Amino acid sequence: MVGGLTRSRPPRDLARDPETWPHALIDDPAAAVVQDIARTLATTLADQGRSLRRAAEGSGVNRQAIADLIAGRCWPDIATVARLENFLAVTLYPPGGGMRRTHGKQPFRPPASAAEGATK
Repeated sequence: MVGGLTRSRPPRDLARDPETWPHALIDDPAAAVVQDIARTLATTLADQGRSLRRAAEGSGVNRQAIADLIAGRCWPDIATVARLENFLAVTLYPPGGGMRRTHGKQPFRPPASAAEGATK
């Protein structure tokens, strides 16, 4: 399974206290991204005065899939997130993928010799 065994459990179940979803402390980086998406989605729907039914009709995403995403019961795919972002005209996926930099690490860049080899 893509994502390993972690994806066999819903994102909310990876929170330290699932009952406080979507505001729970969460250690798994992928589940934390889903949590951020769920929190932003719920806030956006409320701010825009949109129901789940209206969001489903406008985005083409199943209403239950939206409810499950907000509740942390599923791992959304990129098509779901993209359709919701397009319909709501907001960015749901967190900037930088929600990744925290640790230990001052810089993004990976291949050595110059590797880049040169690819162009030959």
